Amino acid sequence: MREIVLDTETTGFKPEEGHRIVEIGCLEVIQNIPTGKSLQLYINPERDMPEEAFKVHGISSEFLSDKPVFTDVVDEFLDFVKEDPLVIHNAAFDMKFLNAELEWAGRPKLVNKPIDTVLIAREMFPGAPANLDALCRRFGIDNSSRTYHGALLDCELLAEVYLELRGGRQHGFDLASKKAIGARSEKARTVQLSSSNNPDKKAREPRNFLIPELEKLSHTEMLSKIKNPIWSVED
Repeated sequence: MREIVLDTETTGFKPEEGHRIVEIGCLEVIQNIPTGKSLQLYINPERDMPEEAFKVHGISSEFLSDKPVFTDVVDEFLDFVKEDPLVIHNAAFDMKFLNAELEWAGRPKLVNKPIDTVLIAREMFPGAPANLDALCRRFGIDNSSRTYHGALLDCELLAEVYLELRGGRQHGFDLASKKAIGARSEKARTVQLSSSNNPDKKAREPRNFLIPELEKLSHTEMLSKIKNPIWSVED
């Protein structure tokens, strides 16, 4: 299952008051595991940057002055998220801004299903803080590089938090098991080859592969010694 962990940084709290998105971060996860594919977009909001917002994310008007406007990156954004579910911390905030930007760009609203990790965390840990820093502490996730809020950095942290909220590392168990089984098989094959080149070297693993065949031969021999077995009687 493909999902997109998403975060935005903005100039303020309400798009209806003229505030805009200045950064979008997206991180692809499949079966709750990041694939390494990501998208980071800095966007010129075509307005000033309030001091309060700058203190949160550290993105200045000067930095954004040569960045593209939303209409120039909207296709790149939509191509990345497609129609897959969006994993967002406090989804109502980001979805409101994204849909406002899409409306201003003459595009339809997102059809992607939002998955709100704040709501999941509050359901799992009633009464406990549900902000991203608190959840990182709860799950032992290193967030020491988070001096400012940053959309892509927050996506990377949220992806780890989301994995834990969904049950932890066992969600990758099938894949890990296959890799481990493959590694063990390769190790056994290597030991067997090494043993054949060095007869004096004792190797426990190759002998284990012979046991089923020896047992089969012994079983066949035992059956041959039984007189008039009931399975040989014709109806």
